[in-house]
Amino acid sequence: MGMQLREFAAWARNRKVMATLLMSMTLAVGILVGTVISGRVGASHPATGVDATPLAIPDPVQLSSAFASIVNKVQPAVVNISTTQVIERRGPGRSTPRGRDQMGPQDDDQQPFQDFFNRFFDFPEQGPTAERSLGSGVIVDKKGYILTNGHVVDQATKIQVRLDGEQTPYTAKVVGTDEETDLAIVKIEVGHDLPAAKLGNSDAVQVGDWALAIGNPFGFLEGSVTAGIISAKNRGNVGQQFQRFLQTDAAINPGNSGGPLVNMAGQVIGINTAIITGGRGNEGVGFALPSNTAIGVYNQIIANGKVTRGSIGVSFTETQGSNPIVLKELGAPYGIVLQRVEPGSPAEKAGLQSGDVIMSVNGKPVHTGNDLVTPIASTPIGNSIRVTYIRDKKEHEASLTVADRTKIFPDRAGNGNSNNNGPTSAEFGLRVEDLGTERARRAGYENMKGVLVTEVDPASFAEDIGFVRGDVISEVNHTAVASVSEYRRVVSGLKQGEDVLFKVRRRTGNDQFDTVYLAGAVPAPEK
Repeated sequence: MGMQLREFAAWARNRKVMATLLMSMTLAVGILVGTVISGRVGASHPATGVDATPLAIPDPVQLSSAFASIVNKVQPAVVNISTTQVIERRGPGRSTPRGRDQMGPQDDDQQPFQDFFNRFFDFPEQGPTAERSLGSGVIVDKKGYILTNGHVVDQATKIQVRLDGEQTPYTAKVVGTDEETDLAIVKIEVGHDLPAAKLGNSDAVQVGDWALAIGNPFGFLEGSVTAGIISAKNRGNVGQQFQRFLQTDAAINPGNSGGPLVNMAGQVIGINTAIITGGRGNEGVGFALPSNTAIGVYNQIIANGKVTRGSIGVSFTETQGSNPIVLKELGAPYGIVLQRVEPGSPAEKAGLQSGDVIMSVNGKPVHTGNDLVTPIASTPIGNSIRVTYIRDKKEHEASLTVADRTKIFPDRAGNGNSNNNGPTSAEFGLRVEDLGTERARRAGYENMKGVLVTEVDPASFAEDIGFVRGDVISEVNHTAVASVSEYRRVVSGLKQGEDVLFKVRRRTGNDQFDTVYLAGAVPAPEK
């Protein structure tokens, strides 16, 4: 028993020693760690004496990337479209093409000198000038076919396209336009396949769906992306007859025209076309032409060079033609009241008259003007349709052969190819003369060598690289030119695509001239 007590006492002493040792080791480790941490936090930087802890860049955290993945998928197919339109100047300052997106303020640093030059050379103040505008587009075919708005390229004498992430522009040609929907197709030749966006079915879009707008607002904010929802569908009271828009609150601004509206599957569901705003900016009400409409227009232009729509030759005013009181008095529960029937049209040949109420087309009820126009317009020319109508409170039926809308309404024939190649010009769009002329002497050029630039064609290669009226060209590719004949001999030897460098003397004051170098790649000859 005594032995057992002694053994128990020894065991207790050993356990207490072990516990004390463990506590001491733990405290030592804690002090050591605290010292290290304290040294990090409290130590000051030798150079500054600041005791702050340096910041570290955290590991990337994967947040919601749905929008980002869509942008990465579609943005390579979105392009910047720059157009030039030669217009007549109407007076002091610059005029602006109506209905076109503007690049923004147009500063003309050369204007004071141009006025000086005009006075000495007896040139009129008014004359043709080049207006530039900017828009967007989306590649829909890897061969370089691009969908955009008609108003972006309307009356353009030059169209240039910049691909996403590139600075070198490509010259584009218009394949076809459709004024009724404000759509256009342009094409660029690049020499390799291009990234093309996939078009979706806009009929599947629902109000409240997310949507992204991609484009180049204000002409210099390239590749901008905005997000919003589809605010309304089938919006038809803000455009022309065949424009039934998707409305969105995704920010759309001038310069976005022609760019894509994209769904969450990365599919183009609309072409951004218009905004309603009190100023020039976004107010949350933008409109995109549905992709299904764009597909129909695109396919017709590619196949036929133009868009053809069917018609039966009737006119109506929807606000009056669908008035419920009017319909009740005419004995129709619904429908559209005809206001006019064109002479010689399919409707007249089938016996329809003004005052008739069309209730259905091919068995489908007609409640709105769109219900009447759309199925007829999409019917191939020469095919028949069946309409049900009310006259004298009695129901009738007629079969009509659809005709070409532009033949019945010639004033509405606003689509087709654009063959406007712009004005012809001298070499590079420059007109030059010898410095020995009386006008040159009067302007103070008699002691200089070279040729005097008397005219720069708008939208020409010369204007693009920076020539202005009154420049004196002294060298072309390091070869001195002292006369017009020498100038022409040198430039006639240049080849398309070759780099050309002009040494120019430019007046900056009454008796002061600066040396300016202007350069570019020799363009293809105009046809």
